[in-house]
Amino acid sequence: MQTLLDIIGGILLVSGTTFLMLGGLGLVRMPDIFNRIQAGTKATTLGTLLTLAGIGFMHPEWSVKLLLIGLFLLFTNPLSSHVLARSAERSGVDKTPKTRIDAFAEDHGDPS
Repeated sequence: MQTLLDIIGGILLVSGTTFLMLGGLGLVRMPDIFNRIQAGTKATTLGTLLTLAGIGFMHPEWSVKLLLIGLFLLFTNPLSSHVLARSAERSGVDKTPKTRIDAFAEDHGDPS
């Protein structure tokens, strides 16, 4: 039974680290700060949760602590990226010319 849990845990760990690597790649490849924030937040949230789940399968005695860490991450990671994006918008950081839809500007009556 422990071997099966180790295999599942290993698959989850590899999946999590893959998402974390892709998130790092997204930080390098995206054209502006708003796209970088989105790529980094989504990939790191999923990657970290998968990594925590993998550790939970490999060490079931840590499950409660890992669950609390995962819940904390689910609440704080999207919130922090939202705050970063709002502050970048308010400070006037330029968007890439490829940006076609600006929901924040539409909601706040910005014609640009």
